[in-house]
Amino acid sequence: MQDTSKNQPSRRDLVKTAAAVGAAAATAVEFGKAPAVVKAAGGDVINFAVIGSGGRGSYLLKHLNKVENGRCIAVCDIKDEASRKGIDTYKLNKAVAYKDYREVMNNKDVQAVIVAVPLYLHYEVTKASLEAGKHTFCEKSLVFKPEEVHALRALYKNYPKQVLQVGLQRRYSKFYQTARQMIEKGLIGDVTHIHAQWHRNPGWTMKQPPGPQNPANWRLFKDFSGGLTAELASHQIDVADWMFGSAPEYVIGVGGIDYWKDGRTVYDNIQLIYKYPKGQKLVYSSITTNSHLPYLNATRPEFGEVIMGTKGAIHLTIGDGEVAMPTGMWFQEPKKAEVAPAGAGKEKPAAAGASYALGAGSKGLPLLMDKDKVTPNDGFIEKEMKFARQWLLQKGVMVSEEDRNPVDVELESFFNDCKTGGHPKADLEVGLADSVAVILSNLAMEQERRVYFNEIDKMGVSGAAKKA
Repeated sequence: MQDTSKNQPSRRDLVKTAAAVGAAAATAVEFGKAPAVVKAAGGDVINFAVIGSGGRGSYLLKHLNKVENGRCIAVCDIKDEASRKGIDTYKLNKAVAYKDYREVMNNKDVQAVIVAVPLYLHYEVTKASLEAGKHTFCEKSLVFKPEEVHALRALYKNYPKQVLQVGLQRRYSKFYQTARQMIEKGLIGDVTHIHAQWHRNPGWTMKQPPGPQNPANWRLFKDFSGGLTAELASHQIDVADWMFGSAPEYVIGVGGIDYWKDGRTVYDNIQLIYKYPKGQKLVYSSITTNSHLPYLNATRPEFGEVIMGTKGAIHLTIGDGEVAMPTGMWFQEPKKAEVAPAGAGKEKPAAAGASYALGAGSKGLPLLMDKDKVTPNDGFIEKEMKFARQWLLQKGVMVSEEDRNPVDVELESFFNDCKTGGHPKADLEVGLADSVAVILSNLAMEQERRVYFNEIDKMGVSGAAKKA
């Protein structure tokens, strides 16, 4: 029986590796630093409106209850029921209901707009918001069609002082920032591959009455939706671009309507491979028949990423932001055991002609938050308690989780940038790159071919002028 004890970290190893991760985390935490409640400069708040208070809009309004540097004064939805739900969800102020978003744009008291309408309306509402002089937060995917990529880039040049942020909240997570810092510091070697998945069971189901005429079914039809690629994969494609430090060169993929025979026109499962300029690859899967996640010791369901380098791997998940918060683990590459060839004498070095046996896998080390890091100012008891906590985290008895929901952080950051003229982490170009990936990925699956990312330069150019 193979002895695996040598592959498990000792207390000294734990302290050493935790310190390395902690150093990266310290940089990331400072980069994304935010206290529990962020007040705008001078104690002022940004008056904002939410356009689209259905599922996503009401979700954001629930989180906006925790954000005190913004105040909701208007909620807009074509459905009265959705407007009422949005107003009831937001507890900090009594907002006014609107049915027509153009009336919201005419309200001079509205300084910022949060766009949470269906994808096919993103460009239309975002354009109106910018033209009305509003700061704009638009949920991903930023735009729906190729012509909208070019049109929005050209339009935004006219409004450089207005903040335009995209709802890619992983950019505001301490764990994801820490992972990026670890890559920059070389802690996992050369990053060559990322695996990512978002698996659901059952995923979206057709609402009654069925068909595209029912607004509740918009995600299931190509005329309104980018399907699984836009609604789910977009988040994780953005993570790969961020970690690799570039956009892909091309994408290939397959998809199908193989299980849900309910009249939908978007795929119920997709598998995609992206090739990046340095030969790096993202392998992506989204299905709607099983929610198992094989990352993070299978302790979480549905979605996560594995970033693989020559010296180790990082497992990450954003969690649901409600019960299961973002978390991450670091796995070091195992050392292979040398096996001397048969008949080798003691006088012959084992390495000469030796083969190498597969070493046992290493246990994951947690990416640590501030509360878990040992500092020079800690007393003896406090240090020992932190070492004990780190040990329990390493053993899987405890889980290191983010102390704040990145959705709260991204919204607070948006309002702060509105006040100070700051630049969002998920800005226009991040959002457009993500939208391009969605558009081209769906094209690759539909046309069953390799689609190069530079193809977007010629796609929809004539239509962009009309959009603008």
